[in-house]
Amino acid sequence: MIFAITHNYSGYPMIRQAKAMVAAGELGDIRLVQGEYPQDWLTTALEKTGQKQAAWRTDPKRSGAGGCVGDIGTHTYQLMCDVSGLAGAELAADLTSFVKGRALDDNANVMLRFKAKDGTSAKGMLWASQVAPGNENGLKIRVYGTKGGLEWSQENPNLLWFTPFGEPKRLITRGGAGSGPAAGRVTRVPPGHPEGYLEGFANLYTEVARAIKAARAGKKADKDVTFPGIADGIAGMAFIEACVKSSKANGRWTKL
Repeated sequence: MIFAITHNYSGYPMIRQAKAMVAAGELGDIRLVQGEYPQDWLTTALEKTGQKQAAWRTDPKRSGAGGCVGDIGTHTYQLMCDVSGLAGAELAADLTSFVKGRALDDNANVMLRFKAKDGTSAKGMLWASQVAPGNENGLKIRVYGTKGGLEWSQENPNLLWFTPFGEPKRLITRGGAGSGPAAGRVTRVPPGHPEGYLEGFANLYTEVARAIKAARAGKKADKDVTFPGIADGIAGMAFIEACVKSSKANGRWTKL
């Protein structure tokens, strides 16, 4: 549960909005899902300076087999699956350690094949990097279907771009016109006031508390109560394992 809860992005109102729009069929059949998460803080061998955050993240004895792909690649993958409603079927990964002497990857390029519950398929691309100068926490997702596309960036979390095919691009703001009840239920402050990272955690903790309260009362939580669980954590670990295995096999397609 602890691993999964770190994926706080599903607590963002506009991610709830995006999920609801996809689930309602506003994008049509999903064809493409793109996710990226570039950072630049490990562009140099920071772990050799005594910086603790860098030290444990680049140490396979403490962080496991995945470096960048495990640290931020999992966030990107979980977000892609969460918004699109798709499950990863297989992937082809190219993991690289650009910094000389670094034991774990600091850049990940991953091609993905998704499979929906109804048997339809979609393609995806994921890029995660900690050696991309000029980027801080540039998590972004794009989802494209037969009827339109969505785009969301974590550094501008209150904005969601929606483009129906053949129509002008539309901006949906948190709490603004076009924002529906799924986003409204977890919106904490009035439109126009910044809301984001910390509130995302608060929303997830609240959802977990509601689920626990319902369980103690012998009831099921409301259907709109949603948060990452054990299955999401396991899926994240499976993603890391498959990426490492694929990359060692020169990018061979590997089942999830």
